[in-house]
Amino acid sequence: MGYLYIFGTILFTVYGQLAMKWRIDKFGSLPEPLIGKMLFLMRVVFDPVIFSSLLSAFVASLFWMAAMTKFNISYAYPFMSLSYVFVFIFSIFLFKEPITAYKIIGLAFVVVGILISSRSMS
Repeated sequence: MGYLYIFGTILFTVYGQLAMKWRIDKFGSLPEPLIGKMLFLMRVVFDPVIFSSLLSAFVASLFWMAAMTKFNISYAYPFMSLSYVFVFIFSIFLFKEPITAYKIIGLAFVVVGILISSRSMS
């Protein structure tokens, strides 16, 4: 059951990041003047999709708390790096973000790090 909690944390984290990016792009750039920034952020926060991404972060935190009852943090936390991998993969398809050799190499290091730390901590 503990791995389900880690998976839930990753799932809600990834959803929140992708939903926020998708919707933020619809609002355009952050204005320069301070009052413009404040008004922009107030509009954005109350957008239903942005709000769902903020709620998603809260739900991810609840899953993370549950995961912490099952695993040592030094074992569980490296799995959170999988969110980088999933966000990268989905951003290619959803946002047409570029794939570079540096990104692939960096993600490979992340995955290798997860594999090494999950073996050494169990």
